[in-house]
Amino acid sequence: MITTEDPGKWNVPNLPLTRRTTLLAGAALGAAPLLTGCSDAPGTPPPDRTASADRLRTTAARDSTALLAHYDATLAAHPALQDRLHPLRDEVARHAEAFGAKSTPTTPSAPSGKNHPPVPENEKAARTTLADAERHLADTRTKTLRTAPPDLARLLASVAAAGTAHAYLLTR
Repeated sequence: MITTEDPGKWNVPNLPLTRRTTLLAGAALGAAPLLTGCSDAPGTPPPDRTASADRLRTTAARDSTALLAHYDATLAAHPALQDRLHPLRDEVARHAEAFGAKSTPTTPSAPSGKNHPPVPENEKAARTTLADAERHLADTRTKTLRTAPPDLARLLASVAAAGTAHAYLLTR
């Protein structure tokens, strides 16, 4: 049975300090800086703010903005799809903003012809083309997870999962 010095005050066992407990305590205290993610070099940018992470973030913002233009073109060509596409389009706009896109329109604008593939005349084919674009972008983002720092990787994974869900909803 383990006894304590003052059971009402501290719940610390009254155990003698042995060489083993001293070593374990020292190892735990010595490992604390490693577990908190401290860097050795002062002034080192956090891993999500390196040049390569900024390039990944810029590419992701550009890709989301291009997908947003594809949604706008599809909505312009098929206004009857407004109720079905607008919530997905708004989510893609939020993704672009999360990656740092300068500005994204909150409402569909007149699309320019060079930012997206041509929109099929058939509504089902238009949705399928949009779903393919979502799926392709989700796959691309999933592949970049290996090179992304942890915070950006989580964002990329989340947005890729949303893109996969969008593709499913578009073809349903």
